[in-house]
Amino acid sequence: MTSAICTLFENHFHNGVAALINSLYKEGFRGDFYAGFKGTLPKWAEEAYENDRLLWPGARTLAVAEHLNVHFLPAITDFHLAHYKPDFMLALLNGPAKNADALAYFDPDIINLCRWGFYEKWMACGVAMVHEIVSNDMPATHPSRMEWQKIINAINRTPKRDLHSYINSGFCGVSRRNVEFLYLWSEIVQVAILEYKMDPKIFLNFDRTSAFYSIDQDAFNIAAMCCVCPVSEMGPEAMDFVGAGWTMSHSTGWPKPWRKKFILSALAGIPPSRQDKRYWQNIDFPISLFDSLKKRHINMNIIIGTMIGRFYRRT
Repeated sequence: MTSAICTLFENHFHNGVAALINSLYKEGFRGDFYAGFKGTLPKWAEEAYENDRLLWPGARTLAVAEHLNVHFLPAITDFHLAHYKPDFMLALLNGPAKNADALAYFDPDIINLCRWGFYEKWMACGVAMVHEIVSNDMPATHPSRMEWQKIINAINRTPKRDLHSYINSGFCGVSRRNVEFLYLWSEIVQVAILEYKMDPKIFLNFDRTSAFYSIDQDAFNIAAMCCVCPVSEMGPEAMDFVGAGWTMSHSTGWPKPWRKKFILSALAGIPPSRQDKRYWQNIDFPISLFDSLKKRHINMNIIIGTMIGRFYRRT
């Protein structure tokens, strides 16, 4: 299987992108990594060269390591980048990644923990997806699902499976034969915008009583309920939301690991998390993000913050 990886980022999230790339390289990924972005490229990508062969306006490519190329693609959209995910993945599969048999999307605040070959096996099983920790228990009779069934009926679809957990759209792995999922996900995002008056420029529009609390994630869950192609689910441990995870580590919430003040946070009862530590274990190679003094300073703060956390933390 020839597979590719993509993400979307803007502003300081480039720090997460670099660590994500490092963690994937460490576990054997070689090939093309597509990074859609808004704004300007980070300093670590300043040697990226213009690449007209990608047939994407403004595309630039950085050879990060042998057999690993990062392609920076300007995201030409008014959408919040979260809601642009399915359209971006489709644009890649129909364009720069047209030779890929499978495409995996990772949010830029994720660190990979396992060998890349596992993901290719996973995507061969069906659309690869991971359960949320919040609302993880979401039975088929949950009121949100009952509302989503009305949306499914409105687009002339029928539910194909009873899902019992809410899915996190921070990761999605799709083989080309299951590309129907991406078209459906994109269609439901449009339903949220046109029929439910959701503003695609905003990450969260309304509260959880709405059919679309988070446009991209709720649309993702609706698509998982009614897509014809198979899906393959893993529990919240697959994003390190609970212990014993070995697949990836997702730094949801704020502040992000590259912005956290670890000692101050620990004194407030929040010691360094697994996600924080795994981020800082992946900032060296093949992309070097910080100088040695900065790294020593942060590592010391993590050690001190962890020690404080042994005696004092929020319950």
